[in-house]
Amino acid sequence: MRVLVVGSGAREHALCLALAADPAVTSLACAPGNAGTAAVAEQHPLDVADPAAVAALALSLGAEFVVIGPEVPLVAGAADAVRAAGIPCFGPSREAAQLEGSKAFAKDVMAAAGVPTARAFVCTTPEQASAALDEFGPPYVVKDDGLAAGKGVVVTDDRAAALAHAALCPRVVIEEYLDGPEVSLFCITDGTAIVPLIPAQDFKRVFDGDEGPNTGGMGAYAPLPWLPEGTVDHVVAAVARPTIDEMARRGIPFAGVLYVGLAMTARGPRVIEFNARFGDPETQVVLALLETPIAGLLLAAANGSLAAEPPLRWREGSAVTVVLAAAGYPEAPRAGDVITGSDAPGVLHAGTRRRDDGAVVSSGGRVLCATASGETLADARAAAYDVLGAVTLAGGHYRGDIAEAAARA
Repeated sequence: MRVLVVGSGAREHALCLALAADPAVTSLACAPGNAGTAAVAEQHPLDVADPAAVAALALSLGAEFVVIGPEVPLVAGAADAVRAAGIPCFGPSREAAQLEGSKAFAKDVMAAAGVPTARAFVCTTPEQASAALDEFGPPYVVKDDGLAAGKGVVVTDDRAAALAHAALCPRVVIEEYLDGPEVSLFCITDGTAIVPLIPAQDFKRVFDGDEGPNTGGMGAYAPLPWLPEGTVDHVVAAVARPTIDEMARRGIPFAGVLYVGLAMTARGPRVIEFNARFGDPETQVVLALLETPIAGLLLAAANGSLAAEPPLRWREGSAVTVVLAAAGYPEAPRAGDVITGSDAPGVLHAGTRRRDDGAVVSSGGRVLCATASGETLADARAAAYDVLGAVTLAGGHYRGDIAEAAARA
């Protein structure tokens, strides 16, 4: 099977590695890719926000299956264009991807489906935003309605800062604060059947101790030893199933991966957000533990035969990933710095490119991540930091506490 992966982040590097290891995959391309994906897949330039260009590249390569990684092409309708060209595609339609593309749309679906989530108001004026903030009180949670690369959410006790963020966005969702640890659960679906993967935990804040602004994610680990038994089944029944059914009822079937971001509150799991694709960096740790070949699983979701797939197989142990960010990230990441040690096993590339002289340099905010597995969470954590310790990047920074509390528990 000839496969094309669309995207250029560490998530796509992880997907490429998993697909390259699958005997069913005979050739693999990645567009636009990065310095890491180039080692395992053909590279092709691509404007991922142009659905016609995505479909045209798939046709030109003779791709038999397309996997779309990021949210931007999905919300733009790339999966529709690929399917219209007669090629199976893993990823929801443009309409279905609005579960991520519009937080207001997602809240409306959750309300109709009876999904447990935070109370919220959709605001388009300063007056509406002010009233919503007063309704909930601090901590204030203000979310840009549209895509914001994981950085469109402000959680603060500063009312003025919350109002300022709302003023920057044409439409915001202001909601009550959900306390408790966060959990990410990926649910593979063909629009009918649902197959959950193992849960992971992401670390959104840029600095140790969950300090500083939100980012696209500074690290993750899986599985979660502290998660109560039965949580995954409960979330599938209370969240994923009613959401998929509600989308089908609206005539907008959702096929691909439904990312369920949860807060484990004292009242039980509550949905923080939906994404319409694999999360980054959680994908890196989940795929590190997945033993089942991935191509057949994703293709079954794309062609509607997921219910016929055998149960997933998982490796024993734990996995941890730690993100190395560029100087100035997340506000103003610096690009062009030389990276050394990035070809080592366990290094997954994100914002990297290879110069004409062969040097690997930074080209984005989250530059790469170090991923490792181990018999215990502490073993995996130590191994991931060992991998990262061999990488150098001027001004690069990372969190030193990824999975620390869980490993000590």
